[in-house]
Amino acid sequence: MANIDWSKLTFSYTKTNTILKTTFKDGAWTPVESCTDDYLHLSAYAGALHYAIECFEGLKAFRAKDGSVRLFRPEENAKRLQRSAKYLGIEAPSIEMFVEMCKRCVRENIEFLPPYEATGASLYLRPTLIGSNPQLGVQSSKESTFMILCSPVGAYVGGALDAVDCVIARNYDRAAPNGSGSFKVGGNYACSLYSLNVAHEQGYKAVLYLDPSTKTMIDEFNSSNFFAIKDNKYITPKSDSILPSITNMSLETVAAHLGMEVERRPVAVEELSTFEEVGECGTAVVITPVHKLVDKPFLESTEETVYTFGDGKCGPKSLKLYNFITGLQKGEIEDPFGWINIVEL
Repeated sequence: MANIDWSKLTFSYTKTNTILKTTFKDGAWTPVESCTDDYLHLSAYAGALHYAIECFEGLKAFRAKDGSVRLFRPEENAKRLQRSAKYLGIEAPSIEMFVEMCKRCVRENIEFLPPYEATGASLYLRPTLIGSNPQLGVQSSKESTFMILCSPVGAYVGGALDAVDCVIARNYDRAAPNGSGSFKVGGNYACSLYSLNVAHEQGYKAVLYLDPSTKTMIDEFNSSNFFAIKDNKYITPKSDSILPSITNMSLETVAAHLGMEVERRPVAVEELSTFEEVGECGTAVVITPVHKLVDKPFLESTEETVYTFGDGKCGPKSLKLYNFITGLQKGEIEDPFGWINIVEL
């Protein structure tokens, strides 16, 4: 096992043994390579560099209580990557190829998989697909390169289950109406960077965006979905400009399994004052509870309306959902849904 202090892991890059790489060209994928070098030999004219022909995924591998190594719903990540690739007009790997490459990446970097006892730690996998052939014109790439990268990580925002303060960015959007918001493409994240930097300068951990058409409905955070708890209901926005989060989808299923009512619907900003708990959810964060959500006429304004949820700790319903999901991932709870995919070592 790597010489790492697992308790001090953040969500950041750590050099591991290998990345996996294959390229689709001339109608077929090349044999998968294990590369010890993180750097790519790529044409300066590649479509990914000029026209953002790039999409990616994020999922985690866990060491379970019984010592087994587990992936959480990798087939859903494969399907979402295929959907993003279709939007970009490039070739994506099959579900089987995607899952097997993820497993191979874990096996080749097994010493970087945190032990079961490392709370909140995992081996994060970043499947990445880019348009890689040289081109000048604006068009989909004929050649695509698919890679699986990995790095051991801790909590994405603060510590696991630390409540955070966030701000609504009314004068910025992460996606356009009828645009790429529901696809996991790099351009969506680029669109969030300026407002996120402003928010960080003001002391906020994340930015919440509203629907780009009317600015009256809640969309999602800069890197994760929004959910709220009210009257034993799990509520999450329905919008065409939101990325369909696999974690959020899983939380909806778990909430129903635990006897909660689930509502995926348009959520008006005015409803914030009625919610008992609010949180971010996604692969990187799982659940991050939100303590304060600040609404401003525009991000740089000093005028603000503050919504407060709970006492600065994770609410009871959010905690119950978090414990169920992480319990599944780490083998502490029997999997009633068939979501766990075991990596044979």
